[in-house]
Amino acid sequence: MPILNWLTRDEDIRTAQRVPYRLLEEVPELSAGDVGAGNMLIEGDNLEALKALLPFYAGRVKCIYIDPPYNTRSAFEHYDDNLEHTQWLAMMWPRLELLRDFLTPDGSLWVSLDDHEAHYFKVIGDEAFGRRNFILDIAWQKRDGPPNDRKIGMVHEHILVWAKQREGDSKQTVAEKVFNLMPRTDKANAQYAVFAEPSGPDPKGPFRKIDTTANGKGGRFVQSLYYPVRNPYTGEDVFPRPGTCWRHSQSEMQRLQNEGRLFWGAKGTAKTPMRKLYISEAKQGMSAPSVWSGLALNQHASSELEKIFGQKAFFETPKPERLLERILQIATNPGDLVLDSFLGSGTTAAVAHKMGRRYIGIEMGEQARTHCALRLQKVIDGEQGGISESAGWKGGGGFRFYRLGPPVFDEEGHIRQDIRFPVLAAHVWFSETDRPWDGSGDSPLLGIHDGRAHALLYNGILGDKRSGGGNVLTRATLALIREDIAKLAPNFDGPLTVYGEQSRLAPATLDRERITFKQTPYDVKARA
Repeated sequence: MPILNWLTRDEDIRTAQRVPYRLLEEVPELSAGDVGAGNMLIEGDNLEALKALLPFYAGRVKCIYIDPPYNTRSAFEHYDDNLEHTQWLAMMWPRLELLRDFLTPDGSLWVSLDDHEAHYFKVIGDEAFGRRNFILDIAWQKRDGPPNDRKIGMVHEHILVWAKQREGDSKQTVAEKVFNLMPRTDKANAQYAVFAEPSGPDPKGPFRKIDTTANGKGGRFVQSLYYPVRNPYTGEDVFPRPGTCWRHSQSEMQRLQNEGRLFWGAKGTAKTPMRKLYISEAKQGMSAPSVWSGLALNQHASSELEKIFGQKAFFETPKPERLLERILQIATNPGDLVLDSFLGSGTTAAVAHKMGRRYIGIEMGEQARTHCALRLQKVIDGEQGGISESAGWKGGGGFRFYRLGPPVFDEEGHIRQDIRFPVLAAHVWFSETDRPWDGSGDSPLLGIHDGRAHALLYNGILGDKRSGGGNVLTRATLALIREDIAKLAPNFDGPLTVYGEQSRLAPATLDRERITFKQTPYDVKARA
């Protein structure tokens, strides 16, 4: 498969491996609403944030949508979009590598770009995801007329779509097999009607007329599909029109005739019958086209943001909510997890929130606080812009706000001394239970979840500040953990997971006590 070469490629393809592993620190005062809803808003560099999230969410995200800087050679207020082509590719490659690892087997990646980089990104996307996993390039009409500064004006953008995988020689990727159909439109339903027939209206209800013949030219004529069909009203034997043959075998045409599924015209004198497709048999949805026109425009997004914030849009080209609504309608279902690592104006998170999807949004700098968090707070409060009315949105839900903490490990692979116990405890608890930690940080016992207790021996939590002293699992430290368990749940008799620097207990003792020991720092990276 052809690959794309650029000046720093050899170095860039190793960037993701060199990114330091950081913890995520919650900022409770910036979290809002129901913080247990499973939604996250993260402030920080998205490459480092993705690396920090990977142990928890690898293989768990159903849909990723990103709207990265377009490298248009024009400076925006909140983004340095004036990147050299090589720098742009160097930025995108490691992020693309990490993003792929987040997807579920039936997950998909959707990327908005324009002509400046879309075609180059297609090549590196095919390399990262596999060319056979590319689904299509959607043309989205972003403005209602061409700009006047060009003889041929651009009115659309690209949305490139990849699946995580394809099974065998299937014509569809795994993601496509679970994609949802679009809701049926009034225009589509209008094709079905009750037509006059000699025997009266069909009791099976409205139907659409489907041609029963096929083009027989160009070597597609099939002799066995050229036969007479008797008109039940005139008694005449009719044949396919010149240059065509029937679409169905003779036995199938007879079955359709017997079941009243052939339409012979209002007076029953048609020379070619039409097959009836009843509205009750039609698909409950519609396939989405590859050209999205008349859906929503960039100017709609600017208007949406102006209504929310009471001022002119702060982004040059924000995405409208209806665009993200369509993507999430196709690629996700309620409860699925959506990720946007270039959150920008917060549209993806706002739409996912209103549609009942869980989400992770990442945005760098104060933008995460001043705009994304504020927008989501308004969503929680029930703002009625964008898709709110069509989605029946009335408010509710919530999110947790996080910032990137310091690197976890020093150059020698040891946990850094400035990592505080509550920060590492929250990380360990989340990795073990998939739930946020609400502990106080005054005990090695982190809590009990689903019949299992979890404990962390770290940073002298037991008051022993000697190197390794209070961080080692011994009979004494185990007894203290058991005391805390008894205070929390006197009748608890379940298994126990303990993180610590070392264990002085013999394997037989660990088995007898039903203890799973995990060593820091080595097991901290892994998701349970």
